[in-house]
Amino acid sequence: MLKFIIPAAILFLIVLFWEKINDKIYEKFKIKINYIATTIFIIFLISIFALLYF
Repeated sequence: MLKFIIPAAILFLIVLFWEKINDKIYEKFKIKINYIATTIFIIFLISIFALLYF
């Protein structure tokens, strides 16, 4: 039961505090984490579609 609750709680906290996390990373590295997350998500989708196609 805990193996479902703990990741759900972590995901909820990430979603809840996304703006604060994004601001902290932008202050340190001067890059928006939204661009990185979007790029990783698109690459993930492309790889899934490629695996399904072949």
